Amino acid sequence: MGIPRKAGHTGPELQAVPSQRRVLSILVVGQILGGIGMGATLSLGALLAAELSGSAAWSGMAATMSTLGAAAAAVPLARLAEASGRRVSLSTGALIAALGAVTAVGSAVAGAFPLLLLGLVLLGSGSAVSLQARFAAADLAEPQTRGRDLSVVLWSTTIGAVLGPNLFGPGEVVGAALGLPPLTGAFVFSLTAQLAAAAVYLTGLRPDPLLAAQRVRDRGNDGAAPPPRSSGLAILRTNPAARYAVAVIALSHAVMVALMSMTPVHLSSHGASISIVGFTISLHIAGMYALSPVFGWLSDRLGRKSVVLLGQGFLLAALIVAGLAAQSVVAVTVSLVLLGLGWSASVVSASALVSEAVAVPERPAIQGISDLGMNAAGALGGASAGLILAAVGYSGLGYSAVLLVAVVIAWTVLQGLRPPAKENTRV
Repeated sequence: MGIPRKAGHTGPELQAVPSQRRVLSILVVGQILGGIGMGATLSLGALLAAELSGSAAWSGMAATMSTLGAAAAAVPLARLAEASGRRVSLSTGALIAALGAVTAVGSAVAGAFPLLLLGLVLLGSGSAVSLQARFAAADLAEPQTRGRDLSVVLWSTTIGAVLGPNLFGPGEVVGAALGLPPLTGAFVFSLTAQLAAAAVYLTGLRPDPLLAAQRVRDRGNDGAAPPPRSSGLAILRTNPAARYAVAVIALSHAVMVALMSMTPVHLSSHGASISIVGFTISLHIAGMYALSPVFGWLSDRLGRKSVVLLGQGFLLAALIVAGLAAQSVVAVTVSLVLLGLGWSASVVSASALVSEAVAVPERPAIQGISDLGMNAAGALGGASAGLILAAVGYSGLGYSAVLLVAVVIAWTVLQGLRPPAKENTRV
């Protein structure tokens, strides 16, 4: 375990600490199920939004409302984890997402566009669960494997994200058999997957990893009362390491969303087929998740900030390629792959830094603020990208985002790189 224990603790106390391998296995299964639930519905949500609203202009509200839902759920779920543990928090988030799937189906039955928007907000809770699960992997991790453990859980999202969209066809068959309106069958799979994920978290995360980490830490303090817990905002004000890590995640996510969200529009306007656009986005998603365990391992070996700089290098290369060769489909595809790799390296290493910046009792608070900032930055990046694209084009968008990368690189260099053995590993 990554948490110190006093010598002589045996029996029930030792048994109250779950094995890290078991925790990771449960989180991976939950992430796969949650990924299926989200992947099976978000794309159809855009189509359903256009149909119920009567205008394709509203189709983008599907991603927007889901992102807002994830942002809104981040801090409440973190507070629930702080009070009752990861088991209750993750399962509650999955159940809220399941309610969102039911609401989305109900909106199609009633022909009510506002009800669909509510359902998409609730479905966003599933994304918040996915983000929080990566931090749950760090609760009991050894400092020297924290990046790897966190990245394995993040990587498992890929499986569900790939499987989910392939359920569109079967979903329509199931929906027709149940007498549901068109475009809603996949929400049945989403409902089932989120309910299954909630069951996995409720039954599998026993003992709870976060509560176990807090108990072991309290025993190591010789019975002394734990210090009062600070809110996430208070931690950001007083803890430079936490402030840096949260900013890296938010700014890296904003860069990724800004360029990625406008790429389909750019490619389509230059005559690329839907299949080419889909293939480009698929490669981008592969870049985001496929190598995350590699970046986790590197962050454990080379140091968190070294891998942050590596990630920013990928992002910078992506933006320069997009700026110089915006008219080339091949170049744009290469840019999107580099963008995914940069996001992965930056978010994996910075997420480990978030967990290491504070002691165990304060982790949920700062993690909730981190997820809130990440989703808010993504929403702002996506919204502003459209305006920038209209004003200066795709090349200008790429060059504009370089400013955010420059901020992270400068901040990292000013802080100074530390060798892996001396990085903060406090629990």
